[in-house]
Amino acid sequence: MALELYVQHGSQVYAPTVKDGIAWETERSGSPGKLTFTVIPDDKLKIGEGDPVRFTDGDTPIFYGFIFTLKPKQYEISVTAYDQLRYLKNKDTYVYSNKRADQVVRMIADDFGLQCGTLENARFVIPNRVEDNQTLFDIIGSALDITLENCKQMYVLYDDFGKIALKNAETMQVPILIDPETAQSYDYSTSIDSETYNKIKLCYENEEAGTRDIYIAQDGSHINEWGVLQYFDTIDENVNGSAKADALLSLYNQKTRNLSVSGAFGDNRVRAGCCVAVKLDLYDTSLQNWMLVEKCKHEYNDNQHTMDLTLRGNGFDA
Repeated sequence: MALELYVQHGSQVYAPTVKDGIAWETERSGSPGKLTFTVIPDDKLKIGEGDPVRFTDGDTPIFYGFIFTLKPKQYEISVTAYDQLRYLKNKDTYVYSNKRADQVVRMIADDFGLQCGTLENARFVIPNRVEDNQTLFDIIGSALDITLENCKQMYVLYDDFGKIALKNAETMQVPILIDPETAQSYDYSTSIDSETYNKIKLCYENEEAGTRDIYIAQDGSHINEWGVLQYFDTIDENVNGSAKADALLSLYNQKTRNLSVSGAFGDNRVRAGCCVAVKLDLYDTSLQNWMLVEKCKHEYNDNQHTMDLTLRGNGFDA
């Protein structure tokens, strides 16, 4: 590894001495990328909140963000920096019509002066949406959820070294294998207690006709096995209720399986939102498939690079 960490304070750029390694964390949804490290201060070092931070491994860019928290002690300073997505915690109100999720991202980025890179066409056009007093993360997240529900395509929002990116998760495969030889340990559980539904009920209030249209999709075998686990929502007039109910049933009519892997060999290409190959024999299944990285934590310490992963997909849910 050829790790380099730089902090810019005003016109000065510092390469501080780091104690106890560096941690880089990402989550697929609703959180900015985070870099944490501890520096040993000297008479020349000056850093403050808002200072840009660059972290690279040789020619490989890893993290670009800004200092948000400093915790000084007698002989050290703990630093927390976030990437550009941190500004999506701002709240606002938006009303928009006929926009794809990528266009929603571009609209918000332009309004808040955020830099965009590659924003893939998210395909599904959202007819009408009112987002009142919501975080920008939630506004974008709602657009991505609507896209997923209607066309079964998951798009991942992330910061690519200082530029916001939106990509289809299917295009973000990293060709590495997670198995007992490349990971120290794993934690596995199954459940129907959260995000599992075997009956979908959608309602459209037809005010002109004075009627209520109901759309239902259900799986009788899973209802007999688990009892009724119902998902209910209201829909607009432009939504195909039957198609949406079927899509939601296909998405949620399965038990969730949670899998986390600790101490895997580190690879800088792996971040939340990408897919990695996993081959593990678990309690009730043998897993050999691509899985989505829901959360990822890289640790760089003493020339060692490991990563902890929370995985979903193939019937798994983080």
